[in-house]
Amino acid sequence: MTSGRCGGERPLRRDAERNRQRILHAAAEVFTQRGLDATLDDVAREAGVGVGTVYRRFPDKESLVAELFADRIDAMVGVAEQALAAPDPWQALVSYLEYAAETMASSIGLRQLMMFATYGRDRVAYAREQMRPVVTKLVERAQEAGVLRKDFRATDVPLIAYMLAAAAEYASYVEPEVWRRYLALIIDGLRPSRDGVSPLPMPALTPREMEQSMRAHGQRGQARR
Repeated sequence: MTSGRCGGERPLRRDAERNRQRILHAAAEVFTQRGLDATLDDVAREAGVGVGTVYRRFPDKESLVAELFADRIDAMVGVAEQALAAPDPWQALVSYLEYAAETMASSIGLRQLMMFATYGRDRVAYAREQMRPVVTKLVERAQEAGVLRKDFRATDVPLIAYMLAAAAEYASYVEPEVWRRYLALIIDGLRPSRDGVSPLPMPALTPREMEQSMRAHGQRGQARR
C-alpha cells in the first residue's frame, strides 16, 4: 500500500513542478515585456493554465515576483563571479558592465524591481548583499591593475546600468540598442588614461529619430496618467 501511494505521488509531484516551471517561464516573459503591473491573470494566460493553478503555486504576485527575480539576481551574481576568474581585469569589468546593462535594458520588470523595489523588498536587499562583494572585487582588481580610475566605485555599476536601460526604454520605438553607444562613451571615461577613443558600436540617433523617440515617450507618459 505504501509503495502504491508513493508511486502515485511521484507523477503528481512531477506535474506540479512542470506547472511551476511553466508559470515561472510565463511570468518571465510577461514581466519582461509589460513590467510589474502585469497581473497573475496575465501570467496564467501566457502559461496556458487556469489562474487557480497559479494561486496554488504562488499565493500572491509578490511571492511570484520574488522567486522569479531571485533567479535573475543569482544569475547576475554568477556572471560577476565568472568575470572575476577572467585573466584581464579590464575586460572582466567591461564585460560585466555590458551584461548588467543588457539585462536591465531587456527586462522592464527587473528594472522596476531593482530601481523601485515595488515587490520583493527582502529579495532586493538580498541582491545588494550578494552582488556588492563580487562587484567590489571586480572594481578593486581593475584599479589595482592600473586600468581603472581610482575614484570609480562598485555602486557606480548599477547606476550606469540603470542609465543605459533608461536610454534603451526612451529610444525603444526607434533604436532600443542605442544604449551600446553610450556604454562605449562611458567606458572610455573609466580609464585613468588612454590613447585615442574607442569606436562607437551604434550611430547617434538622427534628428528625426530623436523626434520620434520624444513623441513616443510622451505618448507613453500620457497613457499612464
